[in-house]
Amino acid sequence: MFGIANDLLSLTLQEDDFIFLSPHKSLLARGCLSTVTHPAASGHHVEGEFQQKVQQLLRQTQQAGVDNPIVVGAIPFDKRQPCSLFIPQTCYWFDRHAFNLADSPVQVEGQAHCIPDHDAFCTMVESALNPLRIGALNKVVLSRLLQIESISPLSALSLWLQLNRQNPESYNFHLPLADGTLIGASPELLLRKEGNVLRSCPLAGSARRGDDEASDKNAREKLLASGKDRHEHLVVTEAIRRQLTDLCGSLTIPEPSLLSTPTLWHLATEIQGIVTDHRDNALSLACLLHPTPALCGAPYTSSRNLIGELEPFDRGWFGGIVGWCDARGDGEWVVAIRCGKIRTHQIELFAGAGIVPDSVPENEWLETRTKFNTMLSALGFATQKELTL
Repeated sequence: MFGIANDLLSLTLQEDDFIFLSPHKSLLARGCLSTVTHPAASGHHVEGEFQQKVQQLLRQTQQAGVDNPIVVGAIPFDKRQPCSLFIPQTCYWFDRHAFNLADSPVQVEGQAHCIPDHDAFCTMVESALNPLRIGALNKVVLSRLLQIESISPLSALSLWLQLNRQNPESYNFHLPLADGTLIGASPELLLRKEGNVLRSCPLAGSARRGDDEASDKNAREKLLASGKDRHEHLVVTEAIRRQLTDLCGSLTIPEPSLLSTPTLWHLATEIQGIVTDHRDNALSLACLLHPTPALCGAPYTSSRNLIGELEPFDRGWFGGIVGWCDARGDGEWVVAIRCGKIRTHQIELFAGAGIVPDSVPENEWLETRTKFNTMLSALGFATQKELTL
């Protein structure tokens, strides 16, 4: 069953539902007809093995009587690792503002462990500054992990509902995985494709929002004027320009503007292009762009290798992409940030910061602290001081 949901109130949300809320078009997918776990390293090639597997499953679903089936799920940060995609049995499309997702207050109780700790993270940033300052890299994104052990069993769906209420304008997702559930409230659109129109809105460069109107105004003005942040942002938009120029008949990349979340101001650029090859689909184009320098760095291979050397954990789904693509090639994919992986008694949160030659390690640590707040608030923590670190 695929269609427009006129009465979602008649549905009871389930822990194994895929839910994707977007300012553009939202969906709830339920059940699984088939899965795709093949790594998406070649996903940008429409004739490659990954794309052929996905397209074959979509065609089989069409032959079974579904007019325009979709594939939904996630691709990890490292495209060489298995992905988590599936063809749902049932899909409901709806306007997020027409559907009241009720939630009850949730308060997680437990202890947290930060990997790496403050000093180790600052040392990690210092290590990254060396290749940046000699020109071997333009940018690298370094992250840290916050593990929370919960005293009581957790409901990922309840946590996601609270996250959604607190972040009503973000791209909010709830994705069941083999070993838990990925939930998030991402502010970053990697790619949306409708017909031959492509849109992307990368974020790079951020500042914590002020506590009052005056300090908030000062924060956004400082961000717009920051040479360091504008350079960090330019690295991202220029990389996207190089990737899309040959695929688009026209490509518009304006000057960055500001995008706000409840906790941060971001430099954002609303990119639009006209795709010339009808074979290019939302998933292939998303695989081409992913991961952008906003989550990895530039050049791609060198920054990815440095991340592997410096970060003492596997990012997994953090910095990956979540979304959908239909049999017509339309779809929407967002970057998996401001997210967490939920298990019965454990939560894994990630936050990263873009490192450029004039980065200050302490400032990057503080930036990751601010980025954790989106998820920590959804867990019921007013501040990070409430955690036992």
